[in-house]
Amino acid sequence: MPVEMIIDEDGILADSGFFWREANGVKALVSRQLYDAGFENGFSTRMRGVSDFPANSLNLAGFSEDARENIYENRRRFLTLFPAGMRIAAVYQCHGSMVKTIASEADITDSDERADGMISDIAGVLLGVKTADCVPVLIGDPTSEAFAAVHAGWRGTVASIVVKAVENMQETFGSDPSQMIAAIGPAASVRQYEIGEDVLNAFAENFEGSEKYFVPTRPGHARVDLHAANRDQLMSCGLDAANISIAPFCTMERTDLFFSYRREKKEFGKTGRLLSVIGKV
Repeated sequence: MPVEMIIDEDGILADSGFFWREANGVKALVSRQLYDAGFENGFSTRMRGVSDFPANSLNLAGFSEDARENIYENRRRFLTLFPAGMRIAAVYQCHGSMVKTIASEADITDSDERADGMISDIAGVLLGVKTADCVPVLIGDPTSEAFAAVHAGWRGTVASIVVKAVENMQETFGSDPSQMIAAIGPAASVRQYEIGEDVLNAFAENFEGSEKYFVPTRPGHARVDLHAANRDQLMSCGLDAANISIAPFCTMERTDLFFSYRREKKEFGKTGRLLSVIGKV
């Protein structure tokens, strides 16, 4: 679908609780509920960058596959969507369940520490998780002013990483899950994301009734709904369903807007990374 058709989707986005923010051709999807509660947030798209993924792509991570100067120029462009002076904190993601607390100025960097979630209450920092089909989840608590960014692939979902993030917010900042707002961003959807028996078994071992997240396709395979699984995990730890928004985009279907590892890795030998961020001024 041509990028120009984005504007025709405003109604769908509004119904889902999202809107577009744009500056100089750089676009990000924003959660209306988080924004209205005072949290700067955004799910990046791939347009108007300087990386070759292919040309002019806004690749925001992956220093082993892109020039450092490209990534930092792309981040500079992405940051123009947010109030001046905000900085990005990121970690080395490993499809695990560790959640890091960004507690000081020294933590606001590209850390080599392995984690797939971050929490903080520091003003001026944007917690950023990198995805290219996995599920990004942003969480904010207007009462404690704490916030979290989570990378939930199928392994992180099986390990209940969003639950761990919520629990860490409670323990560290006294946050109340019933007051939290969450936005689940663009990711590979149940319409496209087929998995094998290893993932089916991992879900069955960790979740009672996990079959509700699968649409069988062929022997030993099914399509999985990671959006629904993460939504249900958030609700299981106290979030109100009305405070959870799910973006209406599949990264595998919309490679005009987003990077997709599953669609593009085989074709190009590499793929870019999106960045999903949340913070407070």
